This record gives sequence, C-alpha cells and structure tokens, in this order.
Amino acid sequence: MPARRNLLSPKKLLLSKWTAVQPFNREKHFVVVRVIEPEPPAMRIEQIELEAVHSGRVRQLDWRDLTDPQVWRQGWV
Repeated sequence: MPARRNLLSPKKLLLSKWTAVQPFNREKHFVVVRVIEPEPPAMRIEQIELEAVHSGRVRQLDWRDLTDPQVWRQGWV
C-alpha cells in the first residue's frame, strides 16, 4: 500500500514541527519559522523556511516537499 501524503495548508504551517526521515547534516528536528509571501500577494504561497532545532541553521524549500512521507514526518518523532 502506498504511503499517505501529509495533508497541509500553507497558511497553517508557521511554527509547525517536522522530523526528517533521513537527517540532513545530523539535523533531524525542524520548525517552520517563515512562510514566504509571494510577490504579488495574489500569487500562491510556494516557499517556507525551516530552522533546525539543534543548530539553528535555516533552509528554504517548497512547502509541498513536506507532503512526502518518505522524506518528512509531521511533529517531532
């Protein structure tokens, strides 16, 4: 059976917590610290910023990447 995709709304992502299935640079737990508003505002939200809890390093990615359960788990697992 295929893995279920995480159901998300980009407007509700701010401060949500995520766990990387495969850690990046030994970083596993992340928080969405910014939902990047598009220019012009009528466009759809595409990008977010995730901050690693351990290092404080920030990375930017397409918010839809979080819907892939093979890469991300919602919450801190």
